[in-house]
Amino acid sequence: MSALIVKARWVVTGIKDRHTPVVIENGAVLSENGIVTAAGTLDAMQKLAPNATLKVYPNHVMLPGFVNSHHHVGMTPLQLGSPDHPLELWFASRIPGRKLDLYLDTLYSAFEMIASGVTTVQHIQGWMSGGYDTIHAGATKVLDAYRKIGMRGSYCYAVREQNRLVYEADDAFCARLPQDLGAKLGAYLKSQYLPFDDFLKLFDQLTDENKGQNLTRIQLAPANLHWCTDEGLVALDAKAKAAKVPMHMHLLETAYQKEYALKRTGKTALKHLHDLGVLGPHMTLGHGVWLTAEEIDIAAETGTCICHNCSSNFRLRSGLAPLNTWEKKGVNVGMGLDEAGINEDRDMLQELKLALRVHRTPGMDDDVPTPSQIVRMATEGGAKTTAFGESIGRLDPGRFFDAVLIDWNAATYPFQDPDIPMLDAVVQRAKSQHVSAVYVDGEVIFADGVFTKINRDEVLREIHNLLAQPRNEEEIARRELGLAVFPHVQKFYENYLPNTPRSPFYAASSTA
Repeated sequence: MSALIVKARWVVTGIKDRHTPVVIENGAVLSENGIVTAAGTLDAMQKLAPNATLKVYPNHVMLPGFVNSHHHVGMTPLQLGSPDHPLELWFASRIPGRKLDLYLDTLYSAFEMIASGVTTVQHIQGWMSGGYDTIHAGATKVLDAYRKIGMRGSYCYAVREQNRLVYEADDAFCARLPQDLGAKLGAYLKSQYLPFDDFLKLFDQLTDENKGQNLTRIQLAPANLHWCTDEGLVALDAKAKAAKVPMHMHLLETAYQKEYALKRTGKTALKHLHDLGVLGPHMTLGHGVWLTAEEIDIAAETGTCICHNCSSNFRLRSGLAPLNTWEKKGVNVGMGLDEAGINEDRDMLQELKLALRVHRTPGMDDDVPTPSQIVRMATEGGAKTTAFGESIGRLDPGRFFDAVLIDWNAATYPFQDPDIPMLDAVVQRAKSQHVSAVYVDGEVIFADGVFTKINRDEVLREIHNLLAQPRNEEEIARRELGLAVFPHVQKFYENYLPNTPRSPFYAASSTA
């Protein structure tokens, strides 16, 4: 790959602090073989590489490519028949979901992410039936889809050892159901069973098969405290440290998960993980809505990261995460779109606006999110939660040239007062239709509404044709099972919260 210079009206190479982006006006980025060599004026870049290919975006803002730090599926649960129930009921409502080839499914959400400037995604797969070979084949399809479309994927398969439907042992829950229903549900949950050693085997095999790949990396994911044993958590932590890869773990998404931790351990969830010795910069906590003030201090002191999934928290009635306190304590925070954003898509530009607005607590102190802070979460903050780490997230020398170009004129038409800082205006006004180009590894993968490597219309047509077919016998049986199980799951949680208030927790400060 030859040297490349990309010039824009403004180049945002990164974020200095929560109020200050690093901006080069009429700037340019020089990259060679997909790696940023330098950033500065166009003249300076051309002196460094006089024979470089030049691409000019005269009315555009260049930003580091966005990182979606928490993602699971392509077709959304709502598309497949599951409405936005509270999380614990939502798991039951998803049992009937239609199945789609994972290569096509992954491409579906990749189209949406890339079109809004996302260049890297943390893909957390799981909940598959069929045993090791089926799971490995599915993981391979997911990884192949990201490689084919040209997007970075930090992949992990979620480790679930127990409590696959509700917050108690599978056999205990099934035993309390009507006999025939209990037997059917038990068989369904057992189909998702994988011996713990096979989770480690899968990580090793995928890691070995991924050697030489530039766009995909493999990491680990203990799914959640209720899904993992203490022994499993410690073993996964040892594996992650030995392999020098990060882990991503759902934690304290709901009040019910907070109560589960108290019932199981006699202490808060994060205090328990701290006592197990599994926290640190290599660990990212997905959601963290119900973290206490003490737990936030533990996260800050250990360098543990958090991924903020703002839309998901709202859609599934999980609560309002204490983002302002995380920021005040110096916790590294990424941005995740989870299953789908507030608009039932994977639009990172929309998610930036949502996260910016919903944490604006009353008062006049400087303790609410800023546009620069939100951009940092969606770039270098998120980068640190993935297996790519500090090789992405900024347009600094030595990092991969992953960038998004946003058309300033189109985003701000018909007028934008210059007293508003450029990045503030971009965050609050730019929409996905204003994304002109997306670069990954120094290569254009999306330009002027067109994906350069895959025909989007053909993929969507194939998805439509497949899902337009009637449910098969297996899908009909799962639909009947899900509908029958749902009220029993609802009943299980009726009196589950004796020690936890039902309203969202707000950390012991003036901010939430």
